[in-house]
Amino acid sequence: MPHPPSLLNRFILHPLQAVAVAAGYALFSLLPLDLASALGGWLGQKLGPRLAVSERAVKNLKRTFPEIEQTELTAIITGMWDNLGRTVAEYVHLGRLDTCGSPDRFEFIGDEYVEQLREDGKPGILFSGHFANWEILPLSMSQRGLPSDLVYRAANNRFLEWLYTYRRSAAKGTLIPKGARGARQLLQAVKDGKHLGILVDQKMNDGIPVPFLGRDAMTAPAIAELALRFDCPVAPCRIERLEGARFRISVLPPMEIERSGDHQVDVFAFMTKVNACIEDWVRDRPEQWLWLHNRWSD
Repeated sequence: MPHPPSLLNRFILHPLQAVAVAAGYALFSLLPLDLASALGGWLGQKLGPRLAVSERAVKNLKRTFPEIEQTELTAIITGMWDNLGRTVAEYVHLGRLDTCGSPDRFEFIGDEYVEQLREDGKPGILFSGHFANWEILPLSMSQRGLPSDLVYRAANNRFLEWLYTYRRSAAKGTLIPKGARGARQLLQAVKDGKHLGILVDQKMNDGIPVPFLGRDAMTAPAIAELALRFDCPVAPCRIERLEGARFRISVLPPMEIERSGDHQVDVFAFMTKVNACIEDWVRDRPEQWLWLHNRWSD
């Protein structure tokens, strides 16, 4: 749960941030998508590496890949900021995107699994991580008749909550905040037969330690808990940025749920498979993952 903002943040810095964000989004909305994406990427490359938070990405990379050369590290950091800048610039265009009818911009793999999830009469879970433009995933599912309720972390700046409202208007589904209230909503959504969309690559302090990129990472066990309790399918969903504002979206086969009779063992085993899936994607395209997260405890 985010800490209450200070008076300085609440009455001065947060309003100024909101004004700056609104101005930036107004500019990006006036530009064609490809131009907005390119400008966002350029700004990300120029400004991002200069920010203090970029040091966390450098530390995460060095600890994950101890033998990494400086040139490769710099390329990954630059690519990460390019991708993040593009994602921010593309955000305002979400409501105008057609992920079904624009094959020149969206390559989609796994229609059969979307149909399976849509027609099996069960609740389901789709998980991914902060790759490429992760905001496109719920939009693509919604446009294929598989809307999902999304778990999100409330903004520290209350003046920026409209960003989440904007996202909700682009794709069908309810936004579920993290925390105790959100956990109850999550449970009720599954009981109601809905589908959930969850990004699983962020640290959860009260989660369970699960291997990820060579070290234990505190991981939310909700996916495993729900899958084991309700016997609902859990499908990995991957998004890749191919070039500029072009993407590949892949829905993979639902993961097998194994039951040993020991609930804690089964939860750990399933979340290990989930983390391994995310890890494979990170290793394949490290420049498209958001290394800025404080994913590990150390």
